[in-house]
Amino acid sequence: MSAEALCLYAATVLLHGELQQHKYLLLQDGIIRKISDQPPPGVPLQRLTSGVLLPGFIDTQVNGGGGVLFNQQPTLAALQQMMQAHARFGTTAMLPTVITDDIEVMRRAAGAVAQAIQQAVPGIIGIHFEGPHLSTPKRGCHPPQYLRALTDAELALYQRTDLGVRLLTVAPECISPSQITQLVQSGVLVSLGHSNATADIVMAALDAGASGFTHLYNGMSALTSREPGMVGCALADSRAYCGIILDGEHLHPLAARIALNAKGATRLMLVTDAMSPVGTDEHEFAFFDGVVRRSGMKLTNAQGSLAGSVLDMASAVHYAASELGAGLAVAVQMASSTPAAFIGHSALRGAIAEGFNADLVWLNDDGTVQACWIAGHLQ
Repeated sequence: MSAEALCLYAATVLLHGELQQHKYLLLQDGIIRKISDQPPPGVPLQRLTSGVLLPGFIDTQVNGGGGVLFNQQPTLAALQQMMQAHARFGTTAMLPTVITDDIEVMRRAAGAVAQAIQQAVPGIIGIHFEGPHLSTPKRGCHPPQYLRALTDAELALYQRTDLGVRLLTVAPECISPSQITQLVQSGVLVSLGHSNATADIVMAALDAGASGFTHLYNGMSALTSREPGMVGCALADSRAYCGIILDGEHLHPLAARIALNAKGATRLMLVTDAMSPVGTDEHEFAFFDGVVRRSGMKLTNAQGSLAGSVLDMASAVHYAASELGAGLAVAVQMASSTPAAFIGHSALRGAIAEGFNADLVWLNDDGTVQACWIAGHLQ
């Protein structure tokens, strides 16, 4: 038996969408090797006698955490700091997100992610470029001076093959269907957001290969009676995944419940859109040429626009389970198997199953994170 082998006894564990009791998980070389009713002989045993053991959470939109913002510090050290901050709240895999910025900042961010992946930094599995090909009317806190059309410089960056999962948020009125198809054919996941597009334009983008919507409802054309807009397309199209920010600030709980009813837990996924204060006591931070301030769970810039969130994944899961009435199993599905499917990692992560990555989170009975493992290593 490998020296890295460990057995976890879970009094309660989420398996196949159901809470089950008294299971033993053999973790070896970063993988869940066996799930059984008896402990394997000769393996160190750790007993989790309370709470519940869950698959680790996957966050596809993380701007910062632990006091750092990726745009401001596009470095390997910043990624490590962000990952450590979010692992405290059950995130075991994430896409560091660089928002609309200068091409050199984007390149440095990509270089840091490539370095993290090459060095197998726990939890860093790719990159999310949120912009710069976004709509000015729906830009939110994205700096207008950097909004621009797709050029060969950005295309070359998105087509790098050393970045792991590559996710790109675009406004479909700012990029053509043929460009979307070109990106998708090169392995880029295209998500739609920060857009004022009509339904016809949005549907053309989905037909061209776009597969997601970035922070549903926020920064997108609304659903109305005669123009369904981006929100209407997102809710109606069964192909598309939708990220949603459940911090109690970005949308009304009824709007979130409508989304869950329309999309189901297999297409609605939890994201944090987290900024640097997550995991800290920070109440304001510099953001491009201004300052973002925190009030409770709300972050706003000087113009009053929401500027990301201070949400963590454990809190998002709790909100979905309780405020939306989804229950723990469904809430965890939206934080694990659904984002895993969106990014094409359904065979690797997103569930507690034999052969899957040993990415696990142990919640206390009160819903707080007691411990977190990435690839079998306690964080």
